[in-house]
Formats: sequence, structure tokens, C-alpha cells
Amino acid sequence: MAASGRAEATRSTLLEHVQLIHQALPELATADIDLSTELAGKRLAAPLVITGMTGGTGEAAAVNRDLARAAQRCGIAFGLGSQRAMAEHPELIATYQVRDVAPDVVLFGNVGAVQAKAMGAAAVIELAQRIAADAICIHLNAGQELIQDHGDRDFRGLVATIRALVQTSPLPVIVKETGCGVSAEAARALVGAGVTTVDVAGAGGTSWVAVEAVRATKGSAAEELGTELWDWGVPTAVSVVACARAGLATIASGGLRNGYDVARALALGARAGGMAAPMLRAQRAGGEAAVVEMIERVVGAIRAVCLLTGSRTPADLARAPKHLGAPLRAFLDDLELR
Repeated sequence: MAASGRAEATRSTLLEHVQLIHQALPELATADIDLSTELAGKRLAAPLVITGMTGGTGEAAAVNRDLARAAQRCGIAFGLGSQRAMAEHPELIATYQVRDVAPDVVLFGNVGAVQAKAMGAAAVIELAQRIAADAICIHLNAGQELIQDHGDRDFRGLVATIRALVQTSPLPVIVKETGCGVSAEAARALVGAGVTTVDVAGAGGTSWVAVEAVRATKGSAAEELGTELWDWGVPTAVSVVACARAGLATIASGGLRNGYDVARALALGARAGGMAAPMLRAQRAGGEAAVVEMIERVVGAIRAVCLLTGSRTPADLARAPKHLGAPLRAFLDDLELR
């Protein structure tokens, strides 16, 4: 569904309203630029993550292995899709296992916050360790669940669940949204729970509310509600600013489609950019080789923007002069994030 484009948001990420200022005399060579980035205690060759969407089926196993191999070759991070299916059906573990083909890839496991509450910290940690993950992603998806006929309806106690996991886990814990973004209030709550890294997965890319609307029975209440809330969420650019201001290491995902989008997000304070649908589409079109080609294009564009702004590192890019267009400025002003 994500790769098909049928569940894309119709609203903007607002990243297009980040205008970086050209430096005609950068006094840099491309060889001077160091894109290496630390994320969740691991070093990446470039500030990029293939964020999680797949797992639990035979087709997903092949996709995951192609994506993991490509991520390893390029030195970036790779996140798996929700391991809920694996938790409920342990025989599906093979669809999530990639270490045999990507022994050194920076790998993120993935469990829903509601499922983590029900399972308990020890079981969540075991799920991650069974696939030799380097970090655990806990995903938040209230919007998606509300559209499902039998989805979760009780989202109480999730902050306490996350806090307990952070305190217990030997692995870093990353909290990620699933297309509706992270507000400043949620970011502060996560900081209070001990979280240090988030993946904003903001509005403007694949909408999992929309995914459920498309999946719903034609004419059903679920389809109607999903269509009504299709574009629900905090735009990616706004979420990045909110989380970075809260002091969180921030992965900017949700509608990033190229390296310029990643560079814009880095300029707003993100630690790395995350992409899922473009990588899935590349894999579908040409397997591992096409994913590697896509990653190289994205990284090449980030490097180019660094050069053209006089930035030696992604951290320098966050300090580079920029102009924020009126729609983004107004959004940030309304939320007192400027």
C-alpha cells in the first residue's frame, strides 16, 4: 500500500518552505564534507534511515533483506516494520531476520506502544534481541488504530510503558510516530520519560489513516472516518522543530522524497532523515541494486546542499542561514516554536 502511493497525504510536509541560502564562496571541496552521524549510539556514514514498514509475510522477508543489504552497503540505518506479527506468531521470525545478509547494518526493531504495554518490557526487549537489533522503535499509531474496525481504543498508560522500557532496556529506545507527527507536548512528555531519540513520521507522506481508509469496507463507517481524517497530523517540518527544540535527537520522516528534503530537515535541527516509501518503490523496481542507487542519489544531494551552503557537516547545516516561508513561519508562531 505504501509503495503504491494510494495512501499519500494531500497536505504538505511544509519542508518546501525551508529555503537554504546559497553561498557562492563556500571555501570547501566535496572531500571536506563529513556526513557521518551518530544515532542511537551508532555511527552512520550519512544521516539517513530506511524507516520501518514491512514484516510478517514471505514477500516482506525478501523486501527486508534487499533493504538491509543496501543499507549495509551504504552505511546507513534500517528499521523493520512492526514485529507484532512475530510476537503473536513466532514462526514468522524469519521475515524479520536480516543479520545473515547484513551483519553490520544498524538495525532497529519495532513494536507498537499499546502492544508493548500488554507484553511488558522484558518481552519487548526479547523481540529485539531475537533479531539482533541495535535499538528498539516503539511506534505510536492512535490515528491508524481508530480507523480499524477492531483497532485499539485505549491509549492510556503509554508514557509509563515507555518510561519503564527506557529504564530496563539494554538497547536504545526510539519512539516513532506513523504518519501523524509528534507535537511539542508529546515531545516534552517523551523527554520526561527518558527518551532521547524520536522519529517524527509527520504528516505529508504516507498516511496510515489513509491506508486504513483504503483497506476499509466500501461505504463503512471506518472508510468514512478515515477519509475525513485522511490528512490528520502535525506536518513533518513542524514536528522536527518541536522535537529538536525539546532536546531530542530527531529522525525526520514523513513525506521526505529526496536528498534536498533530508537537507531541509537537517537545517531545521533533525539528526537524520528517514525514508520508507521511496525505498520500497526502488526495491520493487529493481531490488537491492536500485535501493543502493536511490541511497547514493539521496546522499549525493545532501552532500551537494552542504557544499552550496558552506556546511562541512550535517550539524553545520543546522546553523546555516535559511528563510522560512510564511506557511511554516505561521505554523511555528501559532505553536510558539519560533
